[in-house]
Amino acid sequence: MDAELVLINGNFHTMDPARPRASAVAIRGDRFVAVGDSEELQEEFSGAGVIDLGGETVVPGFIDAHIHFLSYGLNLKAIDLTNTPTRESALARVRARAAQTPAGQWLTGWGWDQSLWGDGAFPGAAELDAISAEHPIFLRRKCGHAGWANSAALALAGITPATPDPDGGEIVRDGAGQPTGILLETAMQPLYQLLTEPTAEEAADAVRAAQAVVHKMGIVGIHTMESAPALRAFQKLRADGELRLRVVAQIPVAELDDATRLGVQTGLGDEWLRVGGVKVFSDGALGPRTAWMLAPYENEPNNTGIAVTDAAAMADIVARATAAGLSVVTHAIGDRANRMVLDALEASRNAGVGLHLRHRIEHAQILDPQDIPRFVELGVIPSMQPIHATQDMRLADKHWGSRSRHAYAWRSLQETGARLAFGSDAPVETPDVIQGIHAAVTRCRADGTPGGSGWIPEERLSVEEAVWAYTVGAAYAGGMENEQGSITPGKLADLAILSQDIFSVNPMAILETDVTGTVVGGEFVFGGPEL
Repeated sequence: MDAELVLINGNFHTMDPARPRASAVAIRGDRFVAVGDSEELQEEFSGAGVIDLGGETVVPGFIDAHIHFLSYGLNLKAIDLTNTPTRESALARVRARAAQTPAGQWLTGWGWDQSLWGDGAFPGAAELDAISAEHPIFLRRKCGHAGWANSAALALAGITPATPDPDGGEIVRDGAGQPTGILLETAMQPLYQLLTEPTAEEAADAVRAAQAVVHKMGIVGIHTMESAPALRAFQKLRADGELRLRVVAQIPVAELDDATRLGVQTGLGDEWLRVGGVKVFSDGALGPRTAWMLAPYENEPNNTGIAVTDAAAMADIVARATAAGLSVVTHAIGDRANRMVLDALEASRNAGVGLHLRHRIEHAQILDPQDIPRFVELGVIPSMQPIHATQDMRLADKHWGSRSRHAYAWRSLQETGARLAFGSDAPVETPDVIQGIHAAVTRCRADGTPGGSGWIPEERLSVEEAVWAYTVGAAYAGGMENEQGSITPGKLADLAILSQDIFSVNPMAILETDVTGTVVGGEFVFGGPEL
């Protein structure tokens, strides 16, 4: 078969065990037609255009297996509260935006983290009231499982001292029973209902902006965890020929009945846009201490977190989804939540329903040791985010104590034979895959914290294993392993070109790596040399 383009003099790490290394690839249309030696491929495909990579390292294009893509795009315009080292620095950013915003309009933001602010205590409505009583303000914590609202926002949402806590959520109150302005889990829903849903064009613009950003990170595919506005935006870009990411879109559990009635099943779609599974929340998160635990949090004898979906409801969801041909994609962070989800999936498997489906647990952040082998036994994919470990390690030690030995247990899961799939959970964390690989390999932050061999070094991965989870593993989780994930003849020609060989440098130097080019379907969507 003829080729249209040959990339030569590259340091290709193919992730294909049949040929792990190569110096050249030949591409026709949107697929690889050959992988091999530079001189041989130049001779075989002498009529093709040639790009000399000058020895740069090339890997399969990265796939982010867990991202909130529309939210990430919209948050590019929201108040950025990430990495604010003090409460006052966060408030200063809100104050600056308030000064630029007409009275009566909402101020929304994302990314605050009270664990960085000295005493670690939650903030309150009064601090936002002091900035403005003319703007309703709603700011989501970096995990997305807690919100910080001012009095104007609480009033618009009808949240008063008499408002009961909703199922699966909590309105945090002071000693007198007054809402403090902090809302946990489902207690945020009244605020979400007040916020204007983006228009179709606003959503499409946000996806375009986010796509341009992640292309610079070598990302060629995403598994997004969102609802109808995101799906409509992806469809619009697909129809207009502007979608240059391969998207696996999950279905919110609230839409399960609608999807079932329509006959929508996992795998519907093509190589650009396809249906994943049904996204369910089983519990909360570590930061606000709402992850559902088998035993109480350290120094909080009455707190085991929040079950957003209880065992009976989870079993019902799994049964209905699998009967309809839909896999289940479940957020589970606490060890009790993970066990509950595994129990529900085991019951479904024992019933012989949907055995072909690839179910996933998203995050799987802390596991009871006896549950670790159950992932491979049940064929459940641990879809995890390496950067959570390095960002959350201090909170994990503080709130989970010695149980943290089995937190972010990548090595333990892999050694059982489980297939890891890695992502970012953006906008909770950065979608920068290089930072994720660094976290997986070193279990350290960029500044070297906590020093030595990293945090719980027994769970570190090799660079190859980490890259595998961002490529082959993520492709498998999306049911796309025959189409993407490795540099293999016949597969889609998706590549990330790197400024240095991350497989051979000092692991801490991985962060010095730049993505110099990203190829999707044989075309450069970012960077790249000229023909």
